[in-house]
Amino acid sequence: MAKQHSRQCSFCGRPESEVDLLLTGIDGFICDECAERAHEIIKETAQSIQSKNKFYIPQEQLPRPKEIKEFLDQYIIGQDDAKRYLSVSVYNHYKRLMQHKTDDDVEIEKSNIIMVGPTGTGKTLLAKTIARLLKVPFTIVDATVLTEAGYVGEDIESLLTRLLQVADYNVEEAERGIVFIDEIDKIARKGDNPSITRDVSGEGVQQGLLKLLEGSIVNVPPQGGRKHPDQKMIPVNTKDILFICGGAFDGIEKKIAQRLNTQVVGYTTSQLNKKIDRNNLLKYISPQDLKSFGLIPEIIGRLPILTYLQPLDRATLRNILTEPKNSIIKQYVKMFEMDNVKLTFDEAVLEYIVDKAIEFKLGARGLRSITEDIMIDDMFEIPSSGKRKLHVTLDYAKRRLEKPEFQHLKEV
Repeated sequence: MAKQHSRQCSFCGRPESEVDLLLTGIDGFICDECAERAHEIIKETAQSIQSKNKFYIPQEQLPRPKEIKEFLDQYIIGQDDAKRYLSVSVYNHYKRLMQHKTDDDVEIEKSNIIMVGPTGTGKTLLAKTIARLLKVPFTIVDATVLTEAGYVGEDIESLLTRLLQVADYNVEEAERGIVFIDEIDKIARKGDNPSITRDVSGEGVQQGLLKLLEGSIVNVPPQGGRKHPDQKMIPVNTKDILFICGGAFDGIEKKIAQRLNTQVVGYTTSQLNKKIDRNNLLKYISPQDLKSFGLIPEIIGRLPILTYLQPLDRATLRNILTEPKNSIIKQYVKMFEMDNVKLTFDEAVLEYIVDKAIEFKLGARGLRSITEDIMIDDMFEIPSSGKRKLHVTLDYAKRRLEKPEFQHLKEV
């Protein structure tokens, strides 16, 4: 009689007697431990593939400019001009990434954009909101921390460190990303004339930004901060990175007014003055105004798309308070809802918040500060009180903001 061979795992070779479970296949066997290892390998491989395709978007799903603007409209009130410029710029950036070589050798150049507007009008919010829609690495950086190489502060190249981190240090993905540089006006040189001394946080930084904006291979410190001689650098090509810059440019309206008053001479001057909207001079902004403010011509030339954000009037501030998907009032209602408390406001309270934001000249950002001051005591007490309803009246809101500790808002 032939000896019967014991069954064993076809992967690790262990016999059935040494494993907890042996699964039978058509031409072999697999034990429970090998099956578990195979599952882990498949899971890791799937995550790796998903990570590589994290920022991939098929051409048929490419959002059109109108679709991008419609998305922005859900979260941001007004600023239609800035939305249109931003939507077109981002759409063109997508097309550049998908561009294939053609026989005519026409290569689409990137169109970096600069947004000018008073504080609290939504420059940073526009950037943050569009990041929700994008399928490319996106990051927001602050220009105020930068100094010229060799001085205390961060190097210009550290702007790209955050982009690398967002892309999980995938250089190929980072090289097709978008960087929003906030507070770009803070690196303007101190005067309209070139400085004979070192302007290490102004003109020097602008000179350093030129190669990033135009496109070159830059050695980036992987952890950010200052460069060290022995530190390993990551080369990044910025040719396909879109840069969006934003700044308040406080006082640039004076430069615009001076230019408009000297643009023509004679009878037509009075006719032109009648057509100028004195309450919104930013709509007339031009590259030469940026130069007068302190940006060097080279950097202006590398930011070819110039748009502006309108000052927020009362009606716009009122809509911002309640209309967007993530409006301030909706956020507070949601926070109290998480404690099973129904929060409601008198209509007069909302009008009062808007009036105070205009009085304190805080823009949309002030709406949040004022609402927080009104609600801080309730947010402290309600979670422990057992209450299920909270209604905020005008008298209560006025008492909260008239307290001495909140008078600092008037001094902003």
